[in-house]
Amino acid sequence: MNLFRRTKIVATLGPSSDSLDILKKMIAAGINVVRLNFSHGSSKEHIKRAERVRQAAQEMGQIVGVLADLQGPKIRIAKFKKGKVFLKEGDEFTLDASLPVNAGDKSAVGIDYKELPSDIKANDVLLLNDGRIVLIVKQVDGPRIICQVTVGGELSDNKGINLQGGGLSAPALTDKDKQDLKTAVAMNVDYVAVSFVKSAADINEAKKLIAAIDGDIGVIAKIERIEALVPDILDEIIRVSDGIMVARGDLAVEIGDEQVPAVQKRIIHRTVELNKPVITATQMLETMIHSVTPTRAEVSDVANAVLDNTDAVMLSAESAVGDYPDLVVRTMSKICLATERDPLTKVSTYRVESFFKRVDEAISMATMYTANHMSVKAIIALTESGATPLWMSRIRSDIPIFGLSRHSNTLGRMTLYRDVYPLYFDVTKLKTDNIQESTIAVLKEHHFVKEGDLVVITRGPKEGVPGGTNSMTIVEVGKFG
Repeated sequence: MNLFRRTKIVATLGPSSDSLDILKKMIAAGINVVRLNFSHGSSKEHIKRAERVRQAAQEMGQIVGVLADLQGPKIRIAKFKKGKVFLKEGDEFTLDASLPVNAGDKSAVGIDYKELPSDIKANDVLLLNDGRIVLIVKQVDGPRIICQVTVGGELSDNKGINLQGGGLSAPALTDKDKQDLKTAVAMNVDYVAVSFVKSAADINEAKKLIAAIDGDIGVIAKIERIEALVPDILDEIIRVSDGIMVARGDLAVEIGDEQVPAVQKRIIHRTVELNKPVITATQMLETMIHSVTPTRAEVSDVANAVLDNTDAVMLSAESAVGDYPDLVVRTMSKICLATERDPLTKVSTYRVESFFKRVDEAISMATMYTANHMSVKAIIALTESGATPLWMSRIRSDIPIFGLSRHSNTLGRMTLYRDVYPLYFDVTKLKTDNIQESTIAVLKEHHFVKEGDLVVITRGPKEGVPGGTNSMTIVEVGKFG
């Protein structure tokens, strides 16, 4: 793994990446965070996967974050008598909330979300199976949504239903999600992702549930509903979240594929502006599920996300069920590294004219300005909460930021921050006059710096107290450490 790749890689775990040997290869190839997809598999399977990845990371001397992705209110059809049907353009087809779960046929199928008929009206467009099947609503008759097929094809059991333009009333957190949230806290994951977020209230609810069971997990909002794209609502969601995921699959179904690139750029830009990390997800290297090479369009997709300043790019089926889980990670890493050599990824005028209310935030910005205008080899941030490295990472630079912390949850959170590299370091066990020398020794031990290099160190006046960063020191390695 090239440690100084600035963009982080999130890889979804699944049957293809379950073995300890494969996980080690994936870590060596460059993963920073693993994603446990709670839409598939049991709690026991996810617990075992988290244990394996932590074992692999420990044996390799790496810190790998863990993200639990909740399923959310995936609104689906029920099942067919024969497992599937083929719908033709012009056919009448009914979604019937009163139909038994296994009674579907070519004329009708049940639905798992029984309140769906109350959300639907005539002329609405329903998209099934990720938009592959398109229905226009003719009328709603009690529990029955009577439709006409406008785009046909094969439809099989349990496929998802989306309302074009959004507006479904289903809550972001289902009963299953609430139970999975308890599992995630018990597993001590670093992040939990909430699906189908409509407002800041969804994130606040998740945080209250986590706090009620004494959890300490970062909450990521998945942006995949049209309601979340209203500028004021999006800002509110970003502010209360600990990160954002641009979940392009369901988002594309709601707003249309052609709208996604511009919306993606806007979400990334605004998330970085509001000092939060952002993940770009869905089908980034989709053809590598079965191919050893990506398409040029996929390479451009990953590269453009990097150029947009995303913190992380994510692999889904490619690493969970694909044929080449470690190769796809290596490929994504190569694309990120090549893109990061572009000068545009290293220059930032962001917040140059800002007024800061917090001392630690001002120190973070001053550090990045100084480092970008001197021949600085590395930045060392002694941190309790990870806030100082996060602020630093909002500024484009090619200088690595080393977040040194004694807290495992802080180290795990920092695995997602662009250009931040977490290292374990217990500052409370040192005498004050030895801290500078000891932090540089950690970097020298890993061969990150050498004699004569300039490094910048940030710290607070009292070690072990969060939110107190108030000093920046420029040190030449060898003279003071």
